[in-house]
Amino acid sequence: MNKQVAFYLMTYKGYWTLKQFVETFTGKAVELVIAGQDKNVENDYSKEIQQFCENHQIPFFLKNQVFDIQSEYIFAISWRWIIKSEKKIIVLHDSLLPKYRGFAPLVNSLIKGEKKIGVTALFANDDYDCGDIIAQRSLEISYPITINEAIELITPLYSELVQSVAKNYFLNKAIIGCKQNNFEATYSLWRDEEDYFIQWNDTAANIKRFIDAIGYPYKGACSMVDNQLVRIIKATVLDDLAIENRKAGKVIFFREKCPVVVCKEGLLRLDSIVNDNNNAITFNKFRLRFYNPIE
Repeated sequence: MNKQVAFYLMTYKGYWTLKQFVETFTGKAVELVIAGQDKNVENDYSKEIQQFCENHQIPFFLKNQVFDIQSEYIFAISWRWIIKSEKKIIVLHDSLLPKYRGFAPLVNSLIKGEKKIGVTALFANDDYDCGDIIAQRSLEISYPITINEAIELITPLYSELVQSVAKNYFLNKAIIGCKQNNFEATYSLWRDEEDYFIQWNDTAANIKRFIDAIGYPYKGACSMVDNQLVRIIKATVLDDLAIENRKAGKVIFFREKCPVVVCKEGLLRLDSIVNDNNNAITFNKFRLRFYNPIE
């Protein structure tokens, strides 16, 4: 095969897409792979991507290393940085553009409770996620759903899109994009450590969705309690009670040895609580208040 493509990859989605691509087109169709590293996720899959490349004799580089891309097309999956290149860059984005342009679109879609999620293949341009759309794939979801479950569901859509575009390129067919409707555009802001804190003055249902949306492979929703930072890995919404002096964040009682926290509306049982070393935490006293220190 004379034609090749290059990849900028991160995360499980990047690893899986590369693996499926090589199974379909062989490693000879890949000129090189550049991997990124991200300390904000438990596993950025850079090591797995590197090992896969070594096993299939595919040139591998980290983003801070020197490399030269000759391929006409570059695919970028889960990539967080600007790519400076004269080549045609095809970005895979975790939303049905023009909705959720920007950062963490899948996480923010789940937090909002979207019933449909998907992936868009688009040409990169000077304004992020505003380029012409090549193709999209979508699926419907139901709640509760964790971010890891959502990632597993949409990852095959990445492979479908990349292979469809690459097949056209290898067969000398034109790869054409369509302009986005800017009037329908919405944006998704970047998230940092402050955005992991639970806002207890919200409904139990919304907080449950938030906890599920930023769990593994991310650090997980956090809160302060008893002078320590903890992460809430799993929670269950319970029926509300009539509370005369409602104070969001206070523990009302324990159920199945788990603290039940009062929310603005509803109650939330905290089924799994860990520290930043991922060690389970239990509480022996009744009077506890979970709070956000930056509110």
